Amino acid sequence: MMAEARFALIIVDSATSLYRSEFNGRGELSVRQVHLGRFLRQLQRLAEEFGVAIVVTNQVVAANLDGAGGMFAGPSIKAIGGNIMAHGTTTRLWFKKGRGENRMVKIISSPCLAERDAQFAIGTDGVNDCKE
Repeated sequence: MMAEARFALIIVDSATSLYRSEFNGRGELSVRQVHLGRFLRQLQRLAEEFGVAIVVTNQVVAANLDGAGGMFAGPSIKAIGGNIMAHGTTTRLWFKKGRGENRMVKIISSPCLAERDAQFAIGTDGVNDCKE
């Protein structure tokens, strides 16, 4: 398929959701992580071979549920899928809903971009500057 038509972008929505439903419990955790790692490597190969951008969305979970981070540490999140997801991606962005149509994005990890924030709005006419 990739050789017959030119694609510029591949989007994988909620990458770990099917793995979480197909592989249950800690007994299958190792098999799930190996399979997830293979899937992410295949995506990387597609990006390299065909020059396409890959966008993977994923779920997150609170990392400090036990309060061990201290009361002043603030909320901490981590990706579902653990280190496999962290190491299988290049640039990680965190999107958060703001007021109304406004959204916030933060660069969490990137080999070529500094950590920073930006705000934007999503409306009926697409992506725009943030509305006050």
